[in-house]
Amino acid sequence: MGPRSIILVVMPFLLAGLPGCERHGPSSGHAPHEDEPPAQGNRLDVTEVVRRNLGITFGRVESRAVTRTLRVPGRFELLPNARLEYRTMLGGRVELRVAQYQRVVPGDVLYVLDSPAWRELQERLNETESAVERAAARAAAIEPLMAAHRRHEESLRASVTIWDERVARLEQAAASGVVTDEEFAQARASLARSRAELAEVLEKEAELEARRIEVQSELAAAQERFELLLMNASSLLGLSRAELVGRAPPEMERHLHAGDDVSSHRHPLWRELRLVDVRATSVGIVESLALTNGAWAAETSLVLTTVQPEQVRFRARGLQSDLGRLRDGLAATITPPRGGTIAAGETMSGSITLGIAADADERTIEILMTPAEVRPWARPGVSAHLEIVTDGADREELAIPLAATVRDGLHVVFFRRDPANPDQVIRVEGDLGPSDGAWVVVYSGVKEGDEVVLDGVYQLMLATSGSAQKGGHFHADGTYHEGGH
Repeated sequence: MGPRSIILVVMPFLLAGLPGCERHGPSSGHAPHEDEPPAQGNRLDVTEVVRRNLGITFGRVESRAVTRTLRVPGRFELLPNARLEYRTMLGGRVELRVAQYQRVVPGDVLYVLDSPAWRELQERLNETESAVERAAARAAAIEPLMAAHRRHEESLRASVTIWDERVARLEQAAASGVVTDEEFAQARASLARSRAELAEVLEKEAELEARRIEVQSELAAAQERFELLLMNASSLLGLSRAELVGRAPPEMERHLHAGDDVSSHRHPLWRELRLVDVRATSVGIVESLALTNGAWAAETSLVLTTVQPEQVRFRARGLQSDLGRLRDGLAATITPPRGGTIAAGETMSGSITLGIAADADERTIEILMTPAEVRPWARPGVSAHLEIVTDGADREELAIPLAATVRDGLHVVFFRRDPANPDQVIRVEGDLGPSDGAWVVVYSGVKEGDEVVLDGVYQLMLATSGSAQKGGHFHADGTYHEGGH
């Protein structure tokens, strides 16, 4: 089967009803097309319709360090911190509020927990709060009592001073015989009683001071217990202390005890809340649900997991024989898989990190890269290639995608798009150099920025095989004709 027969197989007549070019010699009476210029040399006419019917695409000529580029396959995977688990902090009945694969944002309710253990914590909080109030009341009552004792002490000290002076004067007057022994004895007895009463007051004051210290210690301990219980409640509910001791927000009023008058509600939230809302702490997508709606969960049971699909890294496998060329920090580029709808320019850049261990059986080593900017097509499990620029000379050479080349007999050819006429391509016999498996160095025939045919190059090669200098053109139906119209 010759090249022209192959063309008839691989390029069907999509527009068979359209008029064709002259195929049976001048005797057929068909006039040549006058609206298309004649083909010249090794050029081919590829109009927009032809490009669409044959699926022709183009790639650009780039300056690349082909000889220093190491290309290894790999796939994307989630970062370790891209997955978040939500577990029950207390045992209870779970009511789900989200569905699988639903996107959530911080603050969205994931599930509601009806937990007896939460009501036990409420009871302890209530008891501790009462203990704080009792200790505060006792501490407040001691202060006036101590103030009264201090005033009593001051009056007794004044009385002792007066009687002390009185006894001193009577002792001086006793020598002259003016003061009787009975009067002197009464004064001394009054002084002794005042001193005794002062001693009792001082003793009572010491007892009051000890009691004040004890009550203050009880108050501080009760307050500390209350704060610790509030911290536990804050961790369990995901609410701040200010929210727990404040009034319920509107979105939580449905969880207050039945019969509460919300408009006159003045109790703190921790006291009145009967159901626990578990909310999302970060943006993500619900990956899996571990429990069914209404299930009873034990403490720390897994309820659901969320993931952030954009938090990915690329894991590739390189050969151990290339370890001499690899090191941490080398620049690398992730290229999308060929043959799909992802544009060739949708690449991602970053620096590599070598794995901590190699595989002795497969003779490979893991290479990791977290791209600086994640493209939308980068999803966990998607395969791609990692192009690593190894150390060496800084020289870059012109290169074209290896897929743009095709062998025609003894020659490797590619098709360059005419810069002056985008509806024409020029067949070029490749003056090629080394390749990295995806790109190949080209020494002549192109300049940086030129476009070469990627998809459709094989059809073009078949159309020009053995007649590269004759020229020709394609019709809109995908059929090829040598020479002019």
